[in-house]
Amino acid sequence: QTCALPISERDYVRKKNKWLAKIKAWIDDNNPGDLLIPFSVALEERLLALGSPEAEAAELATLGDNITGALGKITKAGYDGLDLVRYFTAGPDEVRAWTFRKGLKAPEAAGIIHTDFQKKFVCGEVFSIDDIKEHGNEAGVKAAGKYKQIGREYKVQDGDICYWKHG
Repeated sequence: QTCALPISERDYVRKKNKWLAKIKAWIDDNNPGDLLIPFSVALEERLLALGSPEAEAAELATLGDNITGALGKITKAGYDGLDLVRYFTAGPDEVRAWTFRKGLKAPEAAGIIHTDFQKKFVCGEVFSIDDIKEHGNEAGVKAAGKYKQIGREYKVQDGDICYWKHG
């Protein structure tokens, strides 16, 4: 479980609040292992209004060392708590993320997009987002031998980039 705790921007930047230690102690006593994620609504709204990761990073850098937005942490904690992961599809005009529960096999994952993809599943072509980061592009991934063809029993992994073949 996760407790997202709203605090003032000032307290968030200082990483201090009179209630943080008390709330953390209560969580540790009553729900050991649960996360406490403090966040500032005002800061998150300001970061979202900037509109780009680069602008967000520049704004956060002005606030001091090790200050990050909490929205990503809260989202990841929510995904983890619900056993959710995502795979991606990519084309010349768009990249889409498809959310599903861990452990889904390829035909069912393809069926998230359209039921015909599941019913008429032939195979998938898969590589990971980490492969793209390492090798730069799809051609680099193929050249490195990381591009693979998968069948019906393949369990789609978080961060996979998938191209579905169906008949």
